[in-house]
Amino acid sequence: MKLADRLNQLGTENAFEVLSEVNSLKAAGRDILSFAIGEPDFDTPENIKQACIQAIQQNQTHYCPSAGILPLRETIAAYIAKTRNISVSPDEVVVTPGGKPIIYYCLHALVNPGDEVIYPNPGFPIYESVIRFLGGVPVPAPLLEEKDFSLDTEHLEQLITPKTKLIILNSPQNPTGGMLTPKDLEQIAAMAVKHDLWVLSDEIYSRMLYSGTFTSISALPGMAARTIILDGFSKTYAMTGWRLGYGVMNRELATAVARLITNCESCTNTFIQYAAIEAITGPQDSVDEMVAEFKARRDLIVDGLNSIPGISCKKPNGAFYVFPNVTAACKNLGFADSKELQQYLLHSGNVAVLPRTSFGEKNTAETQEYIRLSYATSRENIIAGLKRIKDALAAKA
Repeated sequence: MKLADRLNQLGTENAFEVLSEVNSLKAAGRDILSFAIGEPDFDTPENIKQACIQAIQQNQTHYCPSAGILPLRETIAAYIAKTRNISVSPDEVVVTPGGKPIIYYCLHALVNPGDEVIYPNPGFPIYESVIRFLGGVPVPAPLLEEKDFSLDTEHLEQLITPKTKLIILNSPQNPTGGMLTPKDLEQIAAMAVKHDLWVLSDEIYSRMLYSGTFTSISALPGMAARTIILDGFSKTYAMTGWRLGYGVMNRELATAVARLITNCESCTNTFIQYAAIEAITGPQDSVDEMVAEFKARRDLIVDGLNSIPGISCKKPNGAFYVFPNVTAACKNLGFADSKELQQYLLHSGNVAVLPRTSFGEKNTAETQEYIRLSYATSRENIIAGLKRIKDALAAKA
C-alpha cells in the first residue's frame, strides 16, 4: 500500500505509544505503575454528567452550528472575558471535539508552506507535528531549566525572521510544569506587535495553578486581536474522554476555523456542549478539590525524586507534571540518554515514564537528560512508584 507522501511529515504523541506498551505488558500479567499519560484520575463531576443525561433526554441530539451551540459560546465568552480581562463576543468562540483541533485548524488557517512557526521545546509534540505536516518550518524555542523552564526572551526574539507567522506559547506547560512570568509575557507581546505576529496561547492548564494568579498574553496591549486562546474541559473538569475544547480568536479567523470544521466533522457533539455549560456555570468545588490534591501530590513526588541519587527535580507551579533532570543517573548507570533510562525503568522497574525526546528533539547545545512524570495518580501510587525507581536504579548501580 502506498500512502500519501504528506503522512511522512506527520508526527505523533508518544505518550499514547508508551500507553500502548504499558497496556500490552499489563495484559501479559505485569504490574506496571504508569506516570506516562496526562489524564486526571478523577471522575467527571456528577452535576456535569447529569446535565449531559438531561440534554439527551431533551433530545439535544441533532446537528448544531459548526462553531458550537450559541448558549455555550455565550457562556465561554463570558467566562474568558472574566478570567482574562478582555472583551469577548460569542462570534469569537469556536467549540471543537477536544483542544487539539484548535491547534490543527488554526495552523491550517494561518500557515502557508515555508512560513516559520516558533514553538516551545521541550513541548507538546503535536505543535511541531502539525507545523511540519502543513509544510511550515518549525522553529524550536528552548525552555531552560535554569529559568524554571521558561523562555529566554532575548533568544526568542533572535528566532524571529521575515518568514515568522506565529508563536506558540503554553503556560502552565506540558511537559515541565513551568510557567511564563508576567515579564516574559510582556516582552513576547511587544515582539508580536512589533513583528505583526499571531500568538497561539495554549492555556489548557490555566486553572491548575498552585500559587499566584493566571495571566494570559491576550490581555496585554495590542494582543487581543492577534491571540488565539486554546482552552477546554479535559483537564479542569476531568473530561478527557468527552473530547471537548474551544478556541477564542478574532471573528475572521473564527469563521475560517468553523468552515474547516464543516468540512471535517460538521460539528461537535451537541448534548456534550450542554454539559459544558453546567461545567462552567455550576459549582466549582470539585475543581478546587482536585487542584488541592494535585498540589499535595506535586510536593510528594518532587521531594521523593530529589531523594533519589542521580535525580534532581524543580518544583513546578502549574499543570500536573514534573520534569526531573536525570543526567547524573544516566551517566552513573551507563545509559546513553533518557530513552534508555525510560526503557530500563519500564522493563526492569515496572514503572512507566516518558523520555525527554517524547517532547521534541534536543535543542542545539542541549546536554542534559530529563524524563517526564505525570502525578495525575494516587499518592499511594506515587510512593510505590518512587520506591520502584529508587530500587531499580540501585540494582543497576
